[in-house]
Amino acid sequence: MGMDDDAREYHRSEPPGKIEIATTKPTNTQRDLSLAYSPGVAAPCLDIEEEPDRIFEYTAKGNLVGVVSNGSAVLGLGDIGAGASKPVMEGKGVLFKRFADIDVFDVELDITDPDAFVESVAAMEPTFGGINLEDIKAPECFEIERRLRERMDIPVFHDDQHGTAIISGAALLNALEVTGKDIADVEIVFSGAGASAIATARFYVSLGARKENITMCDSSGIITEKRAENGELNEYKRQFARDVPEGDLADAMAGADVFAGLSVGGIVSQEMVRSMAADPILFAMANPDPEITYDDAKAARDDTVIMATGRSDYPNQVNNVLGFPFLFRGALDVRATEINEEMKRAAAEALAELARQDVPDAVVKAYGDDPLQFGPEYLIPKPLDPRVLFEVAPAVAQAAMDSGAARTAVDIDEYRERLEARLGKSREMMRVVLNKAKSDPKRVALAEGTDEKMIRAAYQLTEQGIAEPVLLGDADEIRRTAQRLGLSFEPEIVDPSERSLEPYADRLHEIRKRKGVTRTEAGELVHRDTNYLGSVMVERGDADALLTGLTHHYPSALRPPLQVIGSAEDTEHVAGVYLLTFKNRVVFCADTTVNQDPDEEVLAEVTKHTAELARRFNVEPRAAMLSYSNFGSVENEGTRKPRQAVEMLHDDPEVDFPIDGEMQADTAVVEEILEDTYEFSELDEPANVLIFPNLESGNIGYKLLQRLGGAEAIGPMLVGMDEPVHVLQRGDEVKDIVNLAGVAVVDAQE
Repeated sequence: MGMDDDAREYHRSEPPGKIEIATTKPTNTQRDLSLAYSPGVAAPCLDIEEEPDRIFEYTAKGNLVGVVSNGSAVLGLGDIGAGASKPVMEGKGVLFKRFADIDVFDVELDITDPDAFVESVAAMEPTFGGINLEDIKAPECFEIERRLRERMDIPVFHDDQHGTAIISGAALLNALEVTGKDIADVEIVFSGAGASAIATARFYVSLGARKENITMCDSSGIITEKRAENGELNEYKRQFARDVPEGDLADAMAGADVFAGLSVGGIVSQEMVRSMAADPILFAMANPDPEITYDDAKAARDDTVIMATGRSDYPNQVNNVLGFPFLFRGALDVRATEINEEMKRAAAEALAELARQDVPDAVVKAYGDDPLQFGPEYLIPKPLDPRVLFEVAPAVAQAAMDSGAARTAVDIDEYRERLEARLGKSREMMRVVLNKAKSDPKRVALAEGTDEKMIRAAYQLTEQGIAEPVLLGDADEIRRTAQRLGLSFEPEIVDPSERSLEPYADRLHEIRKRKGVTRTEAGELVHRDTNYLGSVMVERGDADALLTGLTHHYPSALRPPLQVIGSAEDTEHVAGVYLLTFKNRVVFCADTTVNQDPDEEVLAEVTKHTAELARRFNVEPRAAMLSYSNFGSVENEGTRKPRQAVEMLHDDPEVDFPIDGEMQADTAVVEEILEDTYEFSELDEPANVLIFPNLESGNIGYKLLQRLGGAEAIGPMLVGMDEPVHVLQRGDEVKDIVNLAGVAVVDAQE
C-alpha cells in the first residue's frame, strides 16, 4: 500500500477525520448538566454581557484559534476549493494541539470575494481568541489580512506569509553567525514573488537586512523599476523593485551572499551556486522539490555551503510548525490584540538562540540518532524539540507586553513553568524540585565524568544554576569532549591521575579496613574506580552528593556508596523510588530497585522514607501497603507482612500521614472502591505512595504503569542514605541526570 492509500485509510478510519470535541468539565450527573447548560449557564452569560472581558474567564475563547481558508492556494495542490481543503485545515488543528495545546475550530468558507470573506471572518470575533488564515491565494491574501487586522481586536495571522519568514529568518541569523557575515551587508536574492516571498523579504528587512540589498525575481526575471514603470507589477511586488538592469535569476545570483527560494523546484544550477559570494547561504524552500537539491548545492563548490530546504530528509528543515503554534500560544496567554512585528522578531530570535543550545537526547533519538550540534548542518531547532514551546512562547508574550499589544501581563518565569506543565505532569513536578535546588546549589560529584552525557548534564546544571557539578575522570578527555560538543564552560574536574588522593585513600582504608581492604587496595580503588572516589568525597564533605550508575549495573554502582557512606542514622535499609506522573495525578512507587524480599520492618522504613521524598516534591503523602488481598481477606505470611508494617507505622509517633493496608492496587488508587466498599480505611483519598511487597512486584508494577499506563517516570531516587546518592539506570538521558542531580541538591539542602 502506497503513501496515498495509507493517508486515505488514516483519514477515513472511524471516527472519520482527525479531530473531535471533548468536554473539560464533569457531565455525569443531572446537576453537572444543569450547570453546563440550562439553567446554570445563564449566570456566566449575564456576567459577560455586563463585563465583556469575562468571556475569557468563563469560556474556551482564550485558548481557541480559528483556522480559516477558502482553499484557493493549498500548498502543492493549488485552488482546490473550500471543501477539499478541510483535511488540510483539520491537520493544522492537530499541529496546534500537539505542539502548543491550543484548541482549533477549522472554518472552510466557500467565498472567493475578498469583501465577503473579510465580513464573514470579522463576524466570528466573539468565538475565537485568534485567527490563523491559511492557503488563500495572492494577492488577495495581503488585502484580507490587512483589513482583518485593522477590524479585529484579536490576533490575525496569515501563516503562508509569515510562517516561512519567521523560521527562515531564524535560520538566516544563525547562518550569518556561522559564516561571520553581517545582515546589513549581505546581498540577498529571492526566487519567487508570491505571498510568502514578499512577507519573508519584508521580515528580513525587519531583522536588519537593507532593502536596497534585496533582489527579487519572479517568473519574468528580476523585478526592476523599469518593469514597475511599465505597469507589469502589482503594488506588493513594486515594494522590491530595484534600479538595476533587467535579467534572469542567474544574473541576480552572481555575487549574492544569500539565496531564498520560494518558487519551483529545479531552477537553480550548480553553476549558479558557483557564481555566488564566498560561503554562500542557500534556502531552497520550494516543496516538495527544492530549487536545487541539498547534494547538488553542497557539491557545487569547495567552501562552506549552508543549505536549508523545506524537506525533513535534509538538514535545516524550514518547517512552519516551529512558528505558528508558539506565536499563538504566547499571544493568547497575554490576550494580545495582534501578532505584530516585534512578536515575530522575538520568535525568530528565540528559535535562533535555542539552536545554539545542547540538544536533548530524546530529540536526537527522534531524528535517527544523528548528532545535532549548532553549525552549518543545524541552524534551527527540530519541530519535535519540546523546548521550543517554553522558549518561543515566553519570548512572544514578552514582546507583546513590551510593544503594548497585550491586554494582560504575566510573570515570564512563572509563565515558562506553566508552559512546561503543559508538556506533562513530570515537568511540573520536577520544576518544584529544580526551583528549590536553584535557591542553594550544592556540589554534586558525577562519577562517570568522561561520559558524554555526564559532561552535557554538567553543562546544563551549571547554565541553569541547579548544582555545582564536579566531574570525576581524565581531565584532558573531558575537556576534549566538551570542546567537540561546543560546550563553552570550565567544569570543575577531579582527575585521579593529576592529583594526590592520599586523604581519600586513608579515609577509605579507615572505613573498610575491617572488611578486608588494605591501605594499598584502598589507594588503588580511589584511583581506579570513581564510584569509590566520589563516595569518599561525599563522606568527607568535599562534595554534597553523588550521581553514578550511567555505565554500570545498578548493584555494582550502588555497592561503593553503601560501603563508604551507608544508610542514615536510625536507618537500616535504603530503597529505590520511582515517581510516576499521569495527566492529573502522581504516585511514588517503592521499592523498585534494592530490597528483594523485605520484612515488615523494612516495609515500614521504606514507607517513611518515601513519604519524606514525596514532601520534597510538595506532595502530601497518602500511603498504601499493597498486596493481593484486601484488609485480611487472605491470611498467609505474604499478606501478614504488609499488615504488620501498617500496624508498626500506626504506632510510630513520627508518622504524620495516612497509611493503610494491606490492600489491592485498585483499592489503593480508585476512590469509588475506597468510599463504597472500604469506608473504614484510613485513606479518605486515593493513595499517592504505593509500597510494593517485594522488589519483583515493585519493578514489574512501575514498568507496566510506565509502558501501558502512559506514565512518565522520574528515578530511581535512592532514599535512606546517610548522604545524598542517586544511582542512574544505564541508558538514562541527560534530562534524567539533571533531574536526579536536582533531587540530590534538595536532599543535601535538607
